[in-house]
Amino acid sequence: MEITNSSKTSTEQAKEELKPWIRRLARIGYMAKGLVFVMVGILTFMAAIGVGGNTSGTQGMFRSLAGMPFGEILLWLIVIGLLLYEMWLLIKVIEDPQNKGKGLKGLFSRGASLVIAIIYGGLIYSAFKIAINAGSSGGNTEKTITAKLLSQPLGQWIIVAIGVIIIGYGLLELYKGVTTKFIKRFHTEDMSSHEYKIAKNAGRLGLASRGIVFFMIGFLFIKTAWTSNSDQVKGLDGVLSELSQEPYGQLMLAITAMGLFLYGVYQIARGRYQHMGLGKY
Repeated sequence: MEITNSSKTSTEQAKEELKPWIRRLARIGYMAKGLVFVMVGILTFMAAIGVGGNTSGTQGMFRSLAGMPFGEILLWLIVIGLLLYEMWLLIKVIEDPQNKGKGLKGLFSRGASLVIAIIYGGLIYSAFKIAINAGSSGGNTEKTITAKLLSQPLGQWIIVAIGVIIIGYGLLELYKGVTTKFIKRFHTEDMSSHEYKIAKNAGRLGLASRGIVFFMIGFLFIKTAWTSNSDQVKGLDGVLSELSQEPYGQLMLAITAMGLFLYGVYQIARGRYQHMGLGKY
């Protein structure tokens, strides 16, 4: 019995020692993700007002960044940061660090984290290819994966399920933005009043904007399953491109760009101040 207790205590201590490292990788990951959205928001806004930029979303941002002075160094740092964010998503799927439970809420949270992890896996791969100059374009990862799924038995139903999860996640983001409940997970006691206002307002508008974008992406996934046409699949870049072609498209694009920029600011604040569900901090 003494050996078992000693072994158990050592395992618990090992887990406790790992927690700070898990928190750190999650924080760096959130900040890297925030930086990506800040830059996408800036480039999209520039395109909306006609002073350069582009509406090709994250992949266009990576290509633009690779062509800038010291851009490749920053691109590699973003790749590393997003890898850490990917690890955090997988930890959320496997370990449930935020105690969502094993009920419907917990299963949905894990399912959403898994889908987002797959999407970010494709994004990381594209950024990596651009960073090593293996190609000028990472291609449409969502389109490639979906085309393969369509050729499989029950592939259409899997795509519908993915679309429903993405729509549900988008509605959840919209709900969190409207209610500002996300601020409860921040260590507000460590924030100045100015930081608190920035995090709250950026989160409110950013989450609402991203929730709408995710709703549109999920709808396009379901449309793809209905038509069996993988060309219908579009990620963030496709949604931005479609927005620009609508009546009052440039105005809608500018508003969306500001929302994405604010979402990035919120993610950076989240990396700095959010409680990660692993011990005290």
